[in-house]
Amino acid sequence: MNKKSAPINQKKSSMAEQIRTIADQLKQETKIQIKATSRILGAAAQIAENHDQLIDEVVDMVNEDLDKDTSSPETILYTVNNLKQQYKTLREAKLYFDIKANSWESLANKLNHQPIIESTQNNVREPSISDLYARLIMIENDLKNMSIENNQIISLLKQILLNQDENQER
Repeated sequence: MNKKSAPINQKKSSMAEQIRTIADQLKQETKIQIKATSRILGAAAQIAENHDQLIDEVVDMVNEDLDKDTSSPETILYTVNNLKQQYKTLREAKLYFDIKANSWESLANKLNHQPIIESTQNNVREPSISDLYARLIMIENDLKNMSIENNQIISLLKQILLNQDENQER
């Protein structure tokens, strides 16, 4: 009987060893999956942050454009009396405004009906085409980086799913 019990004990110990090996493999795979999930969540958080930043930049650009459209200078109503008080002669007023007029009334009418021109004292610099182009290129590069990060996340998710499928088959 001792001879029979020895092979049974060996089978039990080899079976226990196999179970321990499988348990160790599962622990290692679980650690790998936790690390991969952590990376995915980190990448997703970075993508969300980049997305928010891009949205903020676009909103800022749109707001700047809207502010330029709505920040028209105050309209000034010119009257003959105001012009006469401000300028000594009709000639001086015409030179100042660079407008041809035959009378004070004509000058006032032309000033009141001319298109509004923004003051040259306004220090707001309108972005040049090259500035806008550079900003758009930066946004495009950010979008490309986000796309790369998305692809990395997708491949990590696929890898996790494959590992889970393999574990379930065992």
